[in-house]
Amino acid sequence: MTGDATDPRHRPAHAARYAYLGPSGTFTEAALLQVPGAAEAERLPASSVPAALSMVERGEVDAAMVPIENSVEGGVTATLDAVSVAHRLHIVAESLVPISFVLAAAAPMPLEGVRAVTTHTHAWAQVRGWAEGHLDDVEFLPSSSTAAAAGEILRGETSAQAAVCSPLVAEQLGLHVLAEGIEDVSGAVTRFVLVSRPGPVPEMTGADKTTLMIPLPQDRAGALMELLEQFSTRGVNLCRIESRPTGGGLGQYFFSIDLEGHVAESRVAEALAGVHRSAPGIRFLGSYPRADRRSQHVTDDVSDAAFAAAEQWIGGIVGGASER
Repeated sequence: MTGDATDPRHRPAHAARYAYLGPSGTFTEAALLQVPGAAEAERLPASSVPAALSMVERGEVDAAMVPIENSVEGGVTATLDAVSVAHRLHIVAESLVPISFVLAAAAPMPLEGVRAVTTHTHAWAQVRGWAEGHLDDVEFLPSSSTAAAAGEILRGETSAQAAVCSPLVAEQLGLHVLAEGIEDVSGAVTRFVLVSRPGPVPEMTGADKTTLMIPLPQDRAGALMELLEQFSTRGVNLCRIESRPTGGGLGQYFFSIDLEGHVAESRVAEALAGVHRSAPGIRFLGSYPRADRRSQHVTDDVSDAAFAAAEQWIGGIVGGASER
């Protein structure tokens, strides 16, 4: 399974158009700039994750970069729900961006004067401990992104006195940094995914991930275990699994799953086929290269060669029986 000229990753850079969670200067744009050719391509900021994905579905852009997971806060629910249920799109690449935050204001001021802070909810979750230790009874005012929060501070469009944002945004907008390195956990990383309309699956590299949405077919004891056994018995490692409500009522959930491997591998393909028998509503959301390029360890008994040998053995038995 290879790419073609319809895939934005194979087009000339000048022809590609990308959406991302804006405005300009967000960590999401930094993630997009890791995509080859994106720096020269047209980049369109979107006001929200659903808005960015809708631009892809309508054909206004070739692909969109959106956040999906943070090493501190976990999954970005807006993206998990939108990619898994609301939109019919595929993940074709991922990017990892180290995250660091500053507290910035429109003019120099003491920390004691900061009574309210604005930023994105995921950013606030990553600096809440610092804020509680350095700001007295501070109020949190949510914004659509860290860059949007910084812009609101600059233009006086919020009652907050300061914004939590990236050092780059503070520098670009000329804000005054009141404190830097305010993240509660140093070394935090956010994972972003590049999403496009369904098409050819990126080629297998040996260091790949596959993302799935699996609805729980029945709410009963052992139902999830039966699904997971399809992966464990074939040596497929799950590197992320999160449950999300389907919106259809209490007790109705789907599972968003990342696994190590590519759908072109026999062990992965057979695991997906096994899940499909029990949960025909399973959705394949993409196989793509890992951003960290870390190769998965595949034991001999679940290698493609082992599956091919087993299939040949069965074929010999069936063929021999048909000749009798």
